[in-house]
Amino acid sequence: MNERVEAVTEASFRADLAEFLHQSPAEVDLGEGPVDAGLDSLRVSTLAERWRAAGVEVGYIDLAERGSFQEWWELLVQRMTRTVPDGR
Repeated sequence: MNERVEAVTEASFRADLAEFLHQSPAEVDLGEGPVDAGLDSLRVSTLAERWRAAGVEVGYIDLAERGSFQEWWELLVQRMTRTVPDGR
């Protein structure tokens, strides 16, 4: 059975991005690319560390290989979904 671990929510993801982009979470455009939005490698690394601390197995390279914040979110969702043994 698949179970979603709520380590990071979409709202907290947007809030994390907004903090580094100096925007409100509602202003974050998930279609935008991190470089175009002005994130440098240090900020991307810091975000990856924050999400790892929340329990999501993600690193700088994982994020750097993706071209938009939407792709980041999809990766985090994928990494938060894990297979849990059926208790039957």
